[in-house]
Order: sequence, then C-alpha cells, then structure tokens
Amino acid sequence: MAGVATPNQIEIQQLLHEPDLRRKAARLQWLAQRFRLNVLDILHERGTGHWGGAASAAELLTALYFEAMNVRPDALPDPDRDRLLLSKGHASCMLYTVLAHRGFFPREELATFRRLNSRLQGHPSMHQTPGVDMSTGSLGHGMSVGLGMALSARLLNKNWWTYVLLGDGDLNEGQTWEAFMAAAKFKPARLVAMIDYNKVQLDGPSDRIMPMDPLPEKLLAFGWNVAPTTYDGHSMQDIFASFQWIRERPEGPSAVIYRTHKGRGVSFMEDDAHWHGAPIDDNTWTRARAELLATLERLEADL
Repeated sequence: MAGVATPNQIEIQQLLHEPDLRRKAARLQWLAQRFRLNVLDILHERGTGHWGGAASAAELLTALYFEAMNVRPDALPDPDRDRLLLSKGHASCMLYTVLAHRGFFPREELATFRRLNSRLQGHPSMHQTPGVDMSTGSLGHGMSVGLGMALSARLLNKNWWTYVLLGDGDLNEGQTWEAFMAAAKFKPARLVAMIDYNKVQLDGPSDRIMPMDPLPEKLLAFGWNVAPTTYDGHSMQDIFASFQWIRERPEGPSAVIYRTHKGRGVSFMEDDAHWHGAPIDDNTWTRARAELLATLERLEADL
C-alpha cells in the first residue's frame, strides 16, 4: 500500500514496551485503523463476513492485546495468561487480524479466512485457532463462560484477568443477564464486561428491537461496579483511561460501556444495520477503502 507503512514484528515488539502512554495511544490508534483496512480487504476478497461489528471493535481489541492483557503468544497455552472472550463472535475477522499481528499465528494465514479447512472460521473456535480462549458465535454464552473462568482463577489462586467483549445482541439474551446476576452473587475478582455499545444489530437499531437503556443503571441494580462515564470506544486515550479505572477495581465484577459506531470509519456504512454482514462488492470496497486509507494516512502523519 503506497505511502502507508506496514508494521513488522520488531516494530510490534517495540510498541508493546513503549513507556510513553500518549505516544503509545497514538500508535495504537493508527494500528487499529490499519487493522480496519486489513479486515475490509479480507471481507471483500472473500465476499462474506461481518464488517459492521468488526469495525466497531477495532480499537477495543487492539488496546486489549497491545496494552491491557498479559498474553504470551510464544508460550501457548500459558496457564497464567489473561483471557478474552469475544462474545460477539461475528467480529471474528478483527480478532484474527489482531491475533496475527500480536504473533499468535502467521499474518499470511489471514488470507484463508472462512475457507474450507481454515483455522480462521466465520466464528472463533478455541479448538482450532491459537489465541482464542472460547468458541463463540451463538450470542449470550460469553458472559457465563467468562464468569466460570474468573471463578476458576479464584479456586486455583491465580491472578489472571478475564475480559468479556459484548455487543448489543448479547444484551438481548437472558443468559447474559443470568450471568450478570450470578457474577454479582459470587463476586469473582478481575472479571470485566466490556460493552461495545454501537446500538445497532442485525435487524436494525437496538432501541427499536430491544431497548437496553438506561444500561448503566441496570448494571448497577444487578450489583456490578459500573464505570461512571461512557467512554469513547474509538479513542485510544479514552480506552486507556477506562483501563486505569478497571485496574483500580480488581475486586469485581466491573462493567465498562463504550460508545461505538457500527461500521466505524466508512461514512456510508456507519450506524447502518445493512452493513452488519452484507457482502462488500467492488464498488463498495473502492469507496470504503478510500475513506479508511485517508484516515490512516492522517493518523500516520500525526505520529
């Protein structure tokens, strides 16, 4: 891609150990946008996949794997690692892109997304894909399994963090709210619900399908620690601030709500349910790529 650098593994390792958080946030902002462009190219080439939710979660997943989480791709499976459950499993292509650049498997393998016998299936599989902690896709399972992982840390006297990334569809599921209730009862440490609150799902706006607001008050009523503000889920500075709030409250469970936009980065796709999983044809790809590339080049110029 002319004019836009591609991070190599040495640069990635340097980024992981960057002590200046403002500089690191700026670099991760660029990296998340780069991942968005990668995912758009993959989904266009395959003619299938979920753009909207993947684009929505780009900054959150990038920040988790490059700033917040203690993971060791060179030592799999590391029993003391932090866990991430992508409960909104349809955003798998973004997770795979982040995992590949973090070193869990070769980047070249991303080209096999959703191909027959590929390890990178349409929804993550813990039995096939390095770095995937839980098979997801059927919405509502992530919070329950995350609770179990956090409780197992207590039983094993371990200190790992368990992060569960949920979307609007997850919040429609009764099992999610049962898990919220159980977590408030058993109060496992270092359990974090991160809500990618773009307020759009497969069939339309969430407020029309199943309104969730006032979401912070509901989670408080269920007995959770809830961040006092809704963070901008597309701002690395805001996400870093949310991590500080999380780390100051290891005794859980804790929930953070991030305001995001479905299809983030492409003006004609943002907040439009059509782009939850619609195929990206040649014309759409050309227009969308130009917008993503312009933002990427601007972010690169600011580094």
